[in-house]
Amino acid sequence: MYTLRPLTVEEMATLKYERFCQTSKIISKRMQGIYQITPGRFNRQEIGEILDVDADTIKDYILLFNAGGIPALKTVKSGIHQISKLEAYTDVIMRDFEENPPKTSGEACQRIKELTDISRCPTQVRAFMKRHKLHYLKAGQIPAKANPEAQKDFLENTLNPLIDKAKSNEIHLLFMDSAHPVMGVFLCALWCLKRVFIKSSSGRKRLNILGAVNAITQNINFMTNETYINAQTVIQFLYQLRIYYFDMKPIYIVLDNARYQHCDLVRYTAWQLNIHLTFLPTYSPNLNVIERLWKFLKKKTLYAHYYENFKEFKGAIIANLNNANTVYKDELKTLLNLEFQTF
Repeated sequence: MYTLRPLTVEEMATLKYERFCQTSKIISKRMQGIYQITPGRFNRQEIGEILDVDADTIKDYILLFNAGGIPALKTVKSGIHQISKLEAYTDVIMRDFEENPPKTSGEACQRIKELTDISRCPTQVRAFMKRHKLHYLKAGQIPAKANPEAQKDFLENTLNPLIDKAKSNEIHLLFMDSAHPVMGVFLCALWCLKRVFIKSSSGRKRLNILGAVNAITQNINFMTNETYINAQTVIQFLYQLRIYYFDMKPIYIVLDNARYQHCDLVRYTAWQLNIHLTFLPTYSPNLNVIERLWKFLKKKTLYAHYYENFKEFKGAIIANLNNANTVYKDELKTLLNLEFQTF
């Protein structure tokens, strides 16, 4: 029988009060359902619509109450979950997914079907993948011509010894690079109720930035222009760095292999200023700390931002670069650490 047994005055008073006091949504719904279904109120279908459950669930509430009263309504059994049949094929599935990660949960469903002859919906497959520590992560990229052995050798025999010297205050160690943001919209993902459309500037005008990050203090120096960066620009920046680090302690700069940085004039100027240019292995942006700063700058300044004119665009970038040593110092502390990924 699905008829609710008569309630005592005390039970009615308890339900009336505790239906709003329970931290558990399940218990609260049970009490609300039993309270509302008492004679003269609502039927099972109507209560189900109010509580956003089906009529059969209200029937279960009635059976639970008839069997054990209010204490039964407050009992939530954790139970033992049924083990998924996919668990028996975990090794096979994980081996296949590690070698060739699926792009979507739909593709994962199809691959699992081919491997195990078991059909599961995307929700179940996503739950299986999460249980086994798979995450939906954006793929990164590495230069096709990168040499992992050369990177490892550079890190162990050149970069790490320089870092040790910088930590002992024997030298200043800097990471230098250039960036060339073009005025225009930089699209990104947003948490929003509906898709957002952002204005895009026309033209291809760009701002050139030449910057350097101190490996130990994480202080940032930079200069900008609106034409291009060449050997003369680098020389001007080297003088700027030597003025900033006026103690004449040796400066070691880690930088990439741009042609204008290799020319004799740049090398001679560096020698005059007691600056040592330490060139990275080819195709090794992962070993240059300042690359992380450019990514941070793009996220802070350019993602989903529209600038009316180039003056605003340039001003926003320079303002955020100036803030890097003050406002954003705590955010950059971890980002600009001296841990490097090699491939």
